[in-house]
This record gives sequence, C-alpha cells and structure tokens, in this order.
Amino acid sequence: MNRLYIFIIRAVFGAGFAVLVTRIFYPKASLEQIIGLGIFLVGMAYLAEYFRNRRQD
Repeated sequence: MNRLYIFIIRAVFGAGFAVLVTRIFYPKASLEQIIGLGIFLVGMAYLAEYFRNRRQD
C-alpha cells in the first residue's frame, strides 16, 4: 500500500477513536482536546510501526 493511503486510514481511525474515547470518558472535552488525542493516537501508531520494523531488521 502507498504510504499516503496508510496515513489516511490511520488518521480516520485515530479521529474516530479520539471522538469515541473522549465522548465516553470525558464528555465535556473541547474540540482542541479531541484533535490532540487524535494526533497522539496517530503518532503512537507510527511509533509502534517504527519499533516493529526495527526489531525485524
């Protein structure tokens, strides 16, 4: 898969999970907090991929 497609998929899932998690556990979260959590989740996905690829090499 193209890296752009992977980024788009991760961004969509990150945004979806960020909205879901904040609405369940912190319903009064602002839009900035939700966006921040989404960025954090996508960043963690890339960090996990980095460590997974590093271990395989």
